Amino acid sequence: MYCPAIMAAPTPEISFAIPCHNEAENLPELVRQIEAQIGALARACEIVIVDDGSDDGSWAVLTELSAGRPHLRALRLARNCGQSAALYTAIQATRGAFVITMDADLQNDPADVPKLLATLVDTDCACGTRQAARAKGDSWLKKTISAAANAVRRKVLGDAATDAGCTYRAFRREAFAGIPFFKGFHRFIPVLMAFNGARVVEVPVGNRARLHGQSHYGLGLLARRAAVIDMIAVRWLKSRLVTMKVSERIGSDPP
Repeated sequence: MYCPAIMAAPTPEISFAIPCHNEAENLPELVRQIEAQIGALARACEIVIVDDGSDDGSWAVLTELSAGRPHLRALRLARNCGQSAALYTAIQATRGAFVITMDADLQNDPADVPKLLATLVDTDCACGTRQAARAKGDSWLKKTISAAANAVRRKVLGDAATDAGCTYRAFRREAFAGIPFFKGFHRFIPVLMAFNGARVVEVPVGNRARLHGQSHYGLGLLARRAAVIDMIAVRWLKSRLVTMKVSERIGSDPP
């Protein structure tokens, strides 16, 4: 439900950062469902959607949706650059103190937003996990592969995440500061935050079936190989981190 008094504020408190690739059929319903949650939250919000070089008319849909919606902003990448690039662009374009990242395919349920935000009262990043929602539908083989992948990740990175592939997250803006960008970085945002001292927790979320279109960011063989290489690189980065803390200060900070 659109409420100008809530969503048209010049400085939003909450920002939705959403990458999009060929989701023309899902975008109107996605915006409608997010707006319903925004109306219930009664907090100043904005929606930032980045079109990752779609060729199905997604940009035309976003252009139409943005008319009369000052809380909705859209950016279009000149070419298809992948989920990490689109998500990073969206996060960088947001202005809120709290950022919510989610997919544009409607498989993430906006009804879970209040639960994620509530967790940020005493944490820095709330990561959605679809483990419980998928338990009944996944085959034993898929569960075995997932368990093995999580075990390797815990061993290499010390990361206890049960659903690293879920990009449905809410976090404080300051927790994202200094996170390096690289292709595939979206899978490591929480662990990179944790490296810097952020408090990261998991929150169970739903996992809805896709109604329109097809998956564009699947983890195929080449992508899985790249993910392993990225994991090794992130482990190297962890080994090179230096934590600095100023103990005393003289003079004031520049304006």
